[in-house]
Amino acid sequence: MFEVTLLFLVMLLIAVCAFLPSGCSVLSSPKSPQQCDAYIDSGSNSELRIPQDSAPKQSFLTHLQNEIESALFPRPTDSVLQRHYDSLVSAELETRLAAMPDS
Repeated sequence: MFEVTLLFLVMLLIAVCAFLPSGCSVLSSPKSPQQCDAYIDSGSNSELRIPQDSAPKQSFLTHLQNEIESALFPRPTDSVLQRHYDSLVSAELETRLAAMPDS
């Protein structure tokens, strides 16, 4: 049982590294709580700008979606509840994008 748990944790770590926008660099250089608080305090909706290039725009949208999902409850495992969760996240994403000033 221990080997299965260890294998699962290793696979989870590999998946996290593969799907994080910044890769494994997040795991190797953790920020201090003061730096995280300063980052959160400095980001306001009035200062957000959507990049014009497709890659940074996709990264911006992914970051915004992750920010919304972190404020919500954990993703459900039931398929029907997952669809409702996805629609809730999409609606909140559209609301935040509509509230941003055009630039």
